[in-house]
Amino acid sequence: MAKQGLLLINLGTPDAPTPSAVRRYLREFLSDPRVIDIHPVGRWLLLNLFILPLRPRKSAAAYQKVWSEQGSPLLSHGLGLEQAVQALLGPEWTVKLAMRYGKPPLSEALQAMRDCDRVVALPLYPQYSAASTGSSLELLYAEAGKYWVTPNLSVVPPFYRDPGYLECMATRGRSIIEKDRPDHILFSYHGLPERQIKKCDLSGQHCLQKPDCCEQITSVNRACYRAQCHDTTRSLVSALGLAPDGFSMCFQSRLGRTPWIKPYTDEVIPALLRQGKKRLVVFCPAFVADCLETIEEIGMRARHDFVTAGGESLTLVPSLNSEADWAQAVVQLVRA
Repeated sequence: MAKQGLLLINLGTPDAPTPSAVRRYLREFLSDPRVIDIHPVGRWLLLNLFILPLRPRKSAAAYQKVWSEQGSPLLSHGLGLEQAVQALLGPEWTVKLAMRYGKPPLSEALQAMRDCDRVVALPLYPQYSAASTGSSLELLYAEAGKYWVTPNLSVVPPFYRDPGYLECMATRGRSIIEKDRPDHILFSYHGLPERQIKKCDLSGQHCLQKPDCCEQITSVNRACYRAQCHDTTRSLVSALGLAPDGFSMCFQSRLGRTPWIKPYTDEVIPALLRQGKKRLVVFCPAFVADCLETIEEIGMRARHDFVTAGGESLTLVPSLNSEADWAQAVVQLVRA
């Protein structure tokens, strides 16, 4: 029987919640021209004069809040998913977690599949962005090209409207919504600079040109991260049976002073409180594994700020992590 390999690719994590480990990780991550897509000289100056001297200590303190004996949550959940999917696929498959930055490195995961007749890559980013999916695939192709006999590669495309992914995400939230009875539901996605959205506009005349540019996926915006996020939100709103005025969508984790896609999560949450919304439930559908951006940024920091300002509750919906239904959905994606 033919042997097959499955690469589960995620972004990465520091080796430890220390300033030095975070600095190494940020240097690798933010040196990527797909992540900070400006002139190389400007990127070097921004990284070495502003980010690396200041951010590692602050980020390390945040990582310390979410770190466990198994390491960072992104890594532990990723390894758990690797094991769960391996058990479902059986011995004819080799399943490996690989990180775009940090460990376990993609090069080692690919090396472990040298005896496979075919390798399937699943970037664990539901919505496409050049800074995540694009960068991960660029490295994968480069590593695969180093072999004299290049592996037979297949790539699972962005799964932002996959029924299995959507049902897993909706399932996580239904019981919390029933229990908390929130005033409002928030869908918070990782943000991107506006310039990166415009680069994915295949016509050059559509993205961010009018307020309703993301209302549907078309031939010109099919690679647009923001449009795919809106599509995911529409699907989840339908699955959860939410009223048109019962939810909002926003973008978190922006960096720097250049314009990022709007609205910003850290502005939407206090605005909702001013409108009298005191019980919030927050989904983070851009993440399939809980990490710093979900647990610390939303589940801890945003919750603290919201409650301190007078809100009653802000509940983070857990991500898909390595739960059995998500592992089964991954298997379905791969077999398709």
